[in-house]
Amino acid sequence: MEFGICKLAVVPLRKEGNDQSEMVSQVLFGEYFKILKIETKWIFIQLAKDDYKGWICSKQYQEITYEDYENLSLNEFPKVLNSNATVESLVNKEIIPISTGSTLPFFNNGIIKIRNEKFRFNGEVSSGKTMDIINYAHQFINTPYLWGGKTKFGIDCSGFSQVIYSLSGIDIPRDASQQEELGNKIAINNTVPNDLVFFKNEHNKVNHVGIALDNKQIIHASGKVRIDILTNEGIKHIKSGQLTHRLHSIKRIY
Repeated sequence: MEFGICKLAVVPLRKEGNDQSEMVSQVLFGEYFKILKIETKWIFIQLAKDDYKGWICSKQYQEITYEDYENLSLNEFPKVLNSNATVESLVNKEIIPISTGSTLPFFNNGIIKIRNEKFRFNGEVSSGKTMDIINYAHQFINTPYLWGGKTKFGIDCSGFSQVIYSLSGIDIPRDASQQEELGNKIAINNTVPNDLVFFKNEHNKVNHVGIALDNKQIIHASGKVRIDILTNEGIKHIKSGQLTHRLHSIKRIY
């Protein structure tokens, strides 16, 4: 088996191996993976942190060894907090912009390492503490909704909860239905900030997730990252009062 790591700001993860295929997620700088299948222009990968699978362009990754993969798996590394962070190669001085939520492999005194190449990091790192979940979530306000997105240039509902929890030191799965399987179920009257709130479609299947706030409010990605009202029924639009999402369950996973 072969292994790789993302050395670009963001790489689209596609359902099938072609440019027209649906983007199901994104691979951020520093995320590493197993390579399950290799084709001429595409590789099929499985991300290490959440086991998510998809196709990426064969020009958009760096090969790593099994030893590299194991060393990455055995350690926890800080995440990028600010949206204008960069890394600069100490070899050729090339500068790579990187996104909030990106991983900084083998970070030490402002230097990160990918294989034999070192980079100087310019930016802020997250605290990795659950007490900062809500602060981090507010930094994404007005980020446009993008199916499969995981950055401040576009994000979907479960990508939003995954990135925010990751910044706070908690790894959770990629999809809302997978996230709902975690933690302890909470009654709505006992909901506190940081709880994950899940919503359902007409078939009673989980199709949306948000993060609970104070004062019966919720922050979630719907059109954009926004704050709305959380009720016993579900989400009500903060201005129109219209019910937009029907409540399924509330989970506490920290």
